[in-house]
Amino acid sequence: MSDTTVSVIVPVRNEAGHLAATLTMLRHALQAGDELVVVDGGSTDGSVEIARELADRVILSAAGRARQMNAGARQASGAWLWFVHADTQLDGSHRQQLGRLPVNARWGRFDVRLSGRRFLFRVIGAMINARSRFSGIATGDQGIFVRRDIFTALEGYPDQPLMEDIALSRRLKQEQGRPHCLRPVLTTSSRRWESRGAWPTIWLMWSLRYRYWRGAQPEQLYRDYYGEH
Repeated sequence: MSDTTVSVIVPVRNEAGHLAATLTMLRHALQAGDELVVVDGGSTDGSVEIARELADRVILSAAGRARQMNAGARQASGAWLWFVHADTQLDGSHRQQLGRLPVNARWGRFDVRLSGRRFLFRVIGAMINARSRFSGIATGDQGIFVRRDIFTALEGYPDQPLMEDIALSRRLKQEQGRPHCLRPVLTTSSRRWESRGAWPTIWLMWSLRYRYWRGAQPEQLYRDYYGEH
């Protein structure tokens, strides 16, 4: 890519247990001209204090991952926006791959694996990557990256509480083509799979995606995902 500056945007809400490790990894991975932006959505566990020690910029925002990522993007200065979850593990190879994108690249994502040691978690990660390659749709765990001018033209993530990554991917695929799928693997926490059980979580995630495809409202899907009624 011609302008290689990257703004990494990390949405956070009560992630003190993971945040320092993730921000330290990012700090070591980034290159001259890049910036690390943390957007906090109302943490009460010390996440803001951790972020202020390690990030270039800390933004306080209304809660909601889409709102937080949009708030970070509005203040970002890099030619590229790279959205990274607070429980992600990565290294310098991921940033190097961004610098090697072709000049006509518009958006993309990385392969992902789950942090747990069970073989089933490896299978789940492989399924996520295969599904993304087949569908041309990326999820937030895969570290979506997009040119800032394109993201701005699309007016960012839609203001919805769930499936904002799917919605953005659909628009990017429709208007900009399929994503660049980079193979350096990001590691994301398997905590939701471990806390709810792997098979119940697989069923839940696939059913939510199917219902969203069928037109279910993100607000209802959010309530079902978090057990709020």
